[in-house]
Amino acid sequence: MPPVTSLTAHVHQRLTTALTATLPETADADPLLRRSDRADFQANGILALAKKAKANPRDLATQVVDQVVTGDLIKDIEVSGPGFLNITLTDRAITETLAARATDPADRLGVPLAAHPGTTVIDYAQPNVAKEMHVGHLRSAVIGDAVVRILEFVGESVVRRHHIGDWGTQFGMLIQYLDEHPHELDREATADGAAETGEEAMSNLNRLYKAARTHFDSDEEFKTRARRRVVDLQAGDPHTLATWQRFVDESKVYFFSVFEKLDMEIRDADIVGESGYNDMLDETCRLLEESGVAVRSEGALCVFFDDVKGPDGNPVPLIVKKSDGGYGYAATDLSAIRNRVFDLKADTLLYVVDARQSLHFKMVFETARRAGWLNEETKAQQLAFGTVLGKDGKPFKTREGETVRLVDLLDEAIDRATTVVREKAAKMGLSEEEIVENGRFVGVGAVKYADLSTSAVRDYKFDLDQMVSLNGDTSVYLQYAYARIQSILRKAGDARPVAHPELALAPAERALGLHLDQFGELLLDVAAGYEPHKLAAYLYQLASHLTTFYDQCQVLSDANPREVVENRLFLVDLTARTLHQGMALLGIRTPERL
Repeated sequence: MPPVTSLTAHVHQRLTTALTATLPETADADPLLRRSDRADFQANGILALAKKAKANPRDLATQVVDQVVTGDLIKDIEVSGPGFLNITLTDRAITETLAARATDPADRLGVPLAAHPGTTVIDYAQPNVAKEMHVGHLRSAVIGDAVVRILEFVGESVVRRHHIGDWGTQFGMLIQYLDEHPHELDREATADGAAETGEEAMSNLNRLYKAARTHFDSDEEFKTRARRRVVDLQAGDPHTLATWQRFVDESKVYFFSVFEKLDMEIRDADIVGESGYNDMLDETCRLLEESGVAVRSEGALCVFFDDVKGPDGNPVPLIVKKSDGGYGYAATDLSAIRNRVFDLKADTLLYVVDARQSLHFKMVFETARRAGWLNEETKAQQLAFGTVLGKDGKPFKTREGETVRLVDLLDEAIDRATTVVREKAAKMGLSEEEIVENGRFVGVGAVKYADLSTSAVRDYKFDLDQMVSLNGDTSVYLQYAYARIQSILRKAGDARPVAHPELALAPAERALGLHLDQFGELLLDVAAGYEPHKLAAYLYQLASHLTTFYDQCQVLSDANPREVVENRLFLVDLTARTLHQGMALLGIRTPERL
């Protein structure tokens, strides 16, 4: 079934037809249509066309207006300024277009599927084995999850990859220490034999890591044994691999508990860490060297770039294989590209990674391009993100100067949000179970929205007091807007949301309706640019339009004719559905009662 067409698409088609009729040589010319505060739309494309045709732009605009078929769509169209067109739509067109969206069996709310969907591999949420997740992991996880949801909704085939740090020198240290202290990972049995929690798993690993690190730094003989164990690990020694797997499994228990708290789905099959590409490393190096992309330099296999130089002016290479025979991160990342392009058949590779790694990925992508693994049809892009800052504008740390643990941050957000929910609980008649559940949804939603409402490349300040505020650009404001609509729909009695195109619309109704119409095109734009902050901005504007609508247009009133009540219920119901879908694409829940 074809997608429901937007008002923008309808107007664009009418103007394109009129332009072609006026200047046949400009078939399919773009009228450059945009929203306007002077009318519903403004078309600016005639200025460029007039220049090309060596015509007077106002005269040309007047001729185009004469060719426009208005019908039930366009109420008024006028020439403005040097040759702009200001276009006002009929109320009927607004309501009928929204009604078609509301009754669409596919329930896509006007969002068309991408014209040319492909396969995208997105690399995000990359924790390290045997290490706690901290606030620095938050942005990769939250941004990546939102981009996955948005791309899938517009029809892209998405492969998730969590490139966890599960290989390297530290594991020789950990494995050797555990061999010499075999009871360090044992936990005291609980009275009921309950399974180990994620926090318990990481607590044990943390204790082991600190003890092993202390021993490694103070005992040269142990350090030598640990380094030999790295060789055993890389050689596939069964006992060493079994112990390594135990570390990975213990860490996954913890990872899954943190992602569950974040209300985020992480599937085990999508976790392919550094170890997953071990068997490819040698071949990757061979292919790069044989093709001349990488060369030997002081015993190491390197790739050089004309525009990458150190402070001394000398070239800084990408080291693929070290002089001692060990593989660098680049070898793993390049092997992952080969796997994702040739095995997973991806045409787009996305990496949601800290901006501080931008130079590394720039060199990795250029190396893959020189090797022929990336090209015009198969591209890689880093979705770089900025730093989470405290209220003081400095990187977010504890009072002791340590990196903030992600679970502590989420727990505090949930506690603050639960307090806010509890203050309004009596008025809504919420049960204790609903208070606890909504506190979790509001707290986690507040953290996610604060991140996603900021352009990923920018740093942002982490301020929980502001995040859980009922006022301003926060997720709580949007969640309450949704819950308020649900309350109105529950109180509506036998009145139901029904569109009435014959009714004239008040200014606040028109503004709300026109904003609802933008959802489909906005979401395609968000998906194309991997910019969830634009969706967050749209939803905040939608909630703001709703607030103005409430102030100016009473929904349930005995003074209103039934048709007016039904039409306003229709508008708020469609608003609620759009809020719900939009928030879901950001990974945020919308409670029915709040």
